Amino acid sequence: MEKQSNNLALYILMFNMFIAMAGIGLIIPIMPEFLGTFGVAGRVLGFLIAIFSFAQFIFSPISGDLSDRHGRKKIIIFGLIIYGSAQLAFSLSTELWMLFVARFFSGMGAAFIVPPMMAFVADITTLEGRGRGMGLLGASMSLGFMIGPGIGGFLSKISLLFPFYFAAGAAIFAAILSIFILPNPAPSVSVGEVLVKKENLFEQLARSTKTPYFVMLIVMFVFSFGLANFQSTISLYVDHKYGYTPSQIAVLITVGGFVGVIVQTFVINHLFKRFGEMRIILFNLVVAAISMIAILFVDIFWTILLVATIFSTATSLLRPAVNTLVSKLAGEEQGYAAGMMNAYMSLGNMVGPALAGSIFDVNITFPYILGTAILLICFGIASFWSRKNTLLLASTRT
Repeated sequence: MEKQSNNLALYILMFNMFIAMAGIGLIIPIMPEFLGTFGVAGRVLGFLIAIFSFAQFIFSPISGDLSDRHGRKKIIIFGLIIYGSAQLAFSLSTELWMLFVARFFSGMGAAFIVPPMMAFVADITTLEGRGRGMGLLGASMSLGFMIGPGIGGFLSKISLLFPFYFAAGAAIFAAILSIFILPNPAPSVSVGEVLVKKENLFEQLARSTKTPYFVMLIVMFVFSFGLANFQSTISLYVDHKYGYTPSQIAVLITVGGFVGVIVQTFVINHLFKRFGEMRIILFNLVVAAISMIAILFVDIFWTILLVATIFSTATSLLRPAVNTLVSKLAGEEQGYAAGMMNAYMSLGNMVGPALAGSIFDVNITFPYILGTAILLICFGIASFWSRKNTLLLASTRT
């Protein structure tokens, strides 16, 4: 009976994650035209992406801490309501500053959704089954990102604002579904225990440097940086160099995302059991680095598609591998660990596009050279850490 309840909870969490991520991707194809109604374009879009990630960075540690104190369910529902309301507010904005405020609250809502759901998965899975749970949650995240733009493009034929209404309605529906169906396991740490060590964002970030999984947080930041770096410039790169059409660019992004979903759904748990999370992390850091630099040495569409798909698959394996390993090392502080993971990921999502866009204007190859170098340096740090912590890593394998 408990196993059925845990499976149902996992499916609801996957649905919630899919809704949140699809809502982010849903508005991508209509943003240029939508921002055009305000007389602005790409530069403002970049800042709107950055402020979303900035809000996630600020509120992710808070949401993880609150979910440890008050339970995951309440925080997830709160996040879905904030997220849905912000999507609606974005569509109703009449001034540019309103867009930034609404986008900030969208990021805040996402911050109150993702870390508690990651911690929830840790609560309802065993160490052995955690890789599968994190993989399925990661697959729903990737699936949302992948098909969100397609849904948005289709719904925009009804009206330019309809995708926003749909995203808002879907988030509120997910909140209602969670209220009635999602179980509510007890917080992992008692309220009195957590109140003693309540910290602000900077104190939490400082404490994260002393955790046994700090190097994994750095890995999360670096690969998020690399992924955001790649995703924010690949369309510009192939447009500048080869004159690819929007449909060709869409294929480059979608195929890689689809393969990533399949791997996360059906393959990842077997890989974790056979090789362990750390080996998967090290291997895919190298694969991501090689495929990132390889994009500069291929010039036929199918070879570019192959390299982009390999990169996307490697990063699809990295996220759940890091999440699972951190969760195993976090003990009772699942909410705090998940909050830190999302905070470091958001930091990478902020820095990646901003830096990549700046150096792309200098030379279109620079983002890929820089991204490759950073991924390889990260591999070196993670490899050294794993050799020094063999006993700790062995304790995570059951």
